[in-house]
Amino acid sequence: MKNYTKEDVLRIVEEEDVEFIRLQFTDMFGNLKNIAVTANQLEKALDNKCMFDGSAIDGFVAVEESDMCLHPDLSTLAIFPWRPQQGKVARLICDVYHPDGRPFAGDPRYVLKKAIGEASELGYTFEVGPECEFFLFNTDENAMPTTDTHEQAGYFDIGPLDGGENARRDIVMNLEDMGVIIEASHHEMAPAQHELDLRYNEALAAADNIMTFKLAARTIAKRHGLHATFMPKPKTGVNGSGMHINMSLHKDGKNIFEDKSDANGLSREAYYFIGGIMKHIKGMAAVTNPLINSYKRLVPGYAAPVYIAWSATNRSPLIRIPAQGGAGTRIELRSPDSASNPYLTLAVCLKAGLDGIINKIEPPESVDCNIYTMTDTERKALNIDHLPGTLMEAIEEMRKDALIMEILGDHIAQNYSDAKEAEWHKYRANVSEWEIQEYLYRY
Repeated sequence: MKNYTKEDVLRIVEEEDVEFIRLQFTDMFGNLKNIAVTANQLEKALDNKCMFDGSAIDGFVAVEESDMCLHPDLSTLAIFPWRPQQGKVARLICDVYHPDGRPFAGDPRYVLKKAIGEASELGYTFEVGPECEFFLFNTDENAMPTTDTHEQAGYFDIGPLDGGENARRDIVMNLEDMGVIIEASHHEMAPAQHELDLRYNEALAAADNIMTFKLAARTIAKRHGLHATFMPKPKTGVNGSGMHINMSLHKDGKNIFEDKSDANGLSREAYYFIGGIMKHIKGMAAVTNPLINSYKRLVPGYAAPVYIAWSATNRSPLIRIPAQGGAGTRIELRSPDSASNPYLTLAVCLKAGLDGIINKIEPPESVDCNIYTMTDTERKALNIDHLPGTLMEAIEEMRKDALIMEILGDHIAQNYSDAKEAEWHKYRANVSEWEIQEYLYRY
C-alpha cells in the first residue's frame, strides 16, 4: 500500500498527464460505481468536497437525506493502463460519508474497515488471498453477452485449446501495471472458465484488488470480443465459479495460525477460527453467495462445497487446510462465489473467525474422506450439516444470526435482506424454460 499524500497525488496526476480521475465506490450488492472529475477539479475532490445523490443508488438512502460525500483513499491511486496514454485516466477508491463527516453505515468498505479495526484492537492483522474464477464467453453481433464459447478446454489446458489465453494474459498484465500482483492464472475445469489467484494482502487492499480485478477483466475481455462474467453458474451441467478465500491472522508480524507441533500444523487460534466460521456459515451464506443463481453452484457433483465440514487432506468439505504450512499456514473457505461483495464477505469471515477465537469455539472433528460419496445416514451419524439450499433459506439464516446482522449493521442488514427477499419472490413468480420442457407436454 502506497502512503501517498495529497501533494503526491496532485504531482503524479500532473507528471503523468492524467486528465480524468474516477472516484470509485461500491454499493452493498458489490456493484462498482464512480463519478469522474477532470484534473482541474481534483483538489476539490481530495478535500472531500465531491458530493453525489445517494438516493440514486439502490440501498443507500432516501431522497430526503440524499446528499453524500466521497472521501478518496489516497493509497488507491492507480492509472488505467488500457486507457489512452495522452490524457490518461486514473482512479481513486473512495469511502462514503455523510455531509457532517460521519461514515455512511451503508458503505460496504466501511463495514470491512470497522471489522479490521476491531481485529486490530485485539492485536490481529487479517490477511487474505482470493482465488477468483470467471467465464469468458462470446458476444453477439450487437456486442451483447452470450453463454456461447468455441473452446472445449479443461483444467490447466493451454492454447490453442484454451481460447481465452490471450485475453487472460492481457488481464494479468494490465492488473500488474496497476500494482495488483497475480500469483498464478490458468484455465479452469469448464470450457471458457478461468482463474486468477491474487497475491496475499491485508484484507482492505485485498477487497479493493478484487474490485479492480473485476473491472479490468470485463474491460480487457471486451477488447477481445469476449464477455467476462462472475455469475456463479451461467451454464447447466458444468462447474460454477467460486471465489475461494485463503485467510490467516498475524500478530507482531507472525502468522498465528501456525503450530509445528500440531498434527495439522494448526494453532489453537486457527482451530477456534474454523469453529467460528462453521458456527456462522449459514448466516454468512446470503453475503458469500448473494444470488439466486449462487445456489445452482452449491450442489453435489460439481466440485463446490455443500456440506459444513473441514479437512486438511481432501477438497470436498467447506473448509480446507492447504498443504503449505509454516509461515504460509492458512484456512481456505471454499463456499464464496465471484458475485459476492468482497468487502462484506471479508468482514463476515473475519468477525465469525474472531467470534470463534474470543469464545474458544471448537470445530468438530475433521472429515478426511469424500463427503459427496457418503449416504445421508453416514453424514447424519457424523453430524455433518449442509449449507442453505436457496437464497431465501440463506436470508432466513442470516436474519437468525445476531452476529452477522450486527456485522452488517442495521442499514445494510435491513436493506440487503429486504432486497434479496424481493429478488427471491420475483424469481418464484417467473416460469422457467425447464418447467415448460418438463411439464407442458405431460400436463
